[in-house]
Amino acid sequence: MADITMYTTPICPFCYRAKKLLSGKGVNINEVDVMMSPSKREEMIARSGRRTVPQIFVGDTHVGGFDDLDALDRAGGLDPLLASPA
Repeated sequence: MADITMYTTPICPFCYRAKKLLSGKGVNINEVDVMMSPSKREEMIARSGRRTVPQIFVGDTHVGGFDDLDALDRAGGLDPLLASPA
């Protein structure tokens, strides 16, 4: 099972929706709260090129935000990505 890293803030409704979708798939999420950590926010921007949360990575693959994750799931591409080795 792939490693999931999700950059979040505690006040983000899309973060909660992404966590709910991924938790429903039975995967563990390494959640990185960027709200109070400027260095983690900079890490997120460097990795993703984006400033908004959530930013979701499956292994080294940048999935994007919640809308991207949801679209990938509805297109049938999320489960194979999650099943790839860590």
